[in-house]
Amino acid sequence: MKIQAIRGVKDILPSEIEKWQWVESKAHYIFERYGFKEIRPPIFEKTKLFSRSIGETTDIVEKEMYTFEDKSGEKVTLRPEGTASVVRAFIEHKMYATQTVQKLYYIGPMFRYERPQAGRFRQFYQIGVEVMGSHHPAVDAEVMIMLMDFFQALGLSGLKLQINSLGCTKCRAGYREILKSSIRNHLSELCGNCNQRYERNPLRVLDCKIESDRKIAADLPIIADHLCDECKSHFNEVLTLLDSAKTQYILDHLLVRGLDYYSHTTFEVTSENLGAQNAICGGGRYNSLVEDFGGPSTPCFGFALGLDRLVSIVPYDKEDNSGKQPDVFIVCLAKEAEILVFKLAHQLRSEGIAVERNYDRGSMKSQMRKANKSNSRFALIIGENEIKTGKYQLKNMRVGEQLEVTANSCAKELKKQLKTKA
Repeated sequence: MKIQAIRGVKDILPSEIEKWQWVESKAHYIFERYGFKEIRPPIFEKTKLFSRSIGETTDIVEKEMYTFEDKSGEKVTLRPEGTASVVRAFIEHKMYATQTVQKLYYIGPMFRYERPQAGRFRQFYQIGVEVMGSHHPAVDAEVMIMLMDFFQALGLSGLKLQINSLGCTKCRAGYREILKSSIRNHLSELCGNCNQRYERNPLRVLDCKIESDRKIAADLPIIADHLCDECKSHFNEVLTLLDSAKTQYILDHLLVRGLDYYSHTTFEVTSENLGAQNAICGGGRYNSLVEDFGGPSTPCFGFALGLDRLVSIVPYDKEDNSGKQPDVFIVCLAKEAEILVFKLAHQLRSEGIAVERNYDRGSMKSQMRKANKSNSRFALIIGENEIKTGKYQLKNMRVGEQLEVTANSCAKELKKQLKTKA
């Protein structure tokens, strides 16, 4: 019986994983440079955590969550996003008591049951960032600047940072009613989803991806005209700070986030290299979620980016970026040398040298072919003659030069050679 992977999930094979690890290493480096620390929440949580935070009327909760009962009858869900889990951990472990502002990031798999398509999977990966404990506009601006720094470090171009403000609960309440009233005049022209959602969450109409609906949405009232003075001041300061850092952005009055907890600044980054489904990152401010979950009043700002999509557009030169190839490939040409090779490989690895070797006895030609395929910098050749003399042949696979090394000086000479560029 042939068993294949479930539809909508994929294996990340060794041939691909180096690129993923390289992208993740850039995230670790850039985020930690900005003072962020990694957190690893569990992959599944109680279902009510997500239904309460994301919103009962969202597609995620209504259609996409992987929810099941465990053996105790508890309803649990594979996490569809990361923010709710981080907020839960923040409250549960009283992280607010240790310092005023917590700066956290996470990397890991998420799960949503949706139609698989290019760059969209049922198990997908996200990198997320959360700043918890400050409403200062500098937080909003700094996180977006950090994100664009990250993209620049990956060598990406053709990206657009789009920004809007969703206002606070006070000014958004009035805007919702104005928006509903205006949408009511277009219900016969809007799609079925928009007709279902507009009463409960009219802002989702602005987020509809159907082109004819987007044309209608472009003429609806915009929230920028209905922000209270405090929200207007906050948003203007965010834009001023972005300008001061020469971070380019586009104001998009139709931009809303699909999750209910967002307020104030919201943003999205799109790529011209992804076609219609072009968003690779989205986020914004969510000031009430911690309090909604029973924690103290804690203003927050964050984002999540799709790692699968990001990896697909990142330019990557394996030769320039990879540090994963072996330093030395040991070619064993005699049965008598097998124990010696085993011990030598262990010794070299214990001294920090990456070693690969051949496990099947083969000809010199076939083993050197394997050494070449492994991208190893050196081949260490040991046969009957080398055992007798105690001198091994060390070949530089890049330039073809060969020298003799003794058994005792092997590790020292290899380290010396590895420091050279050739």
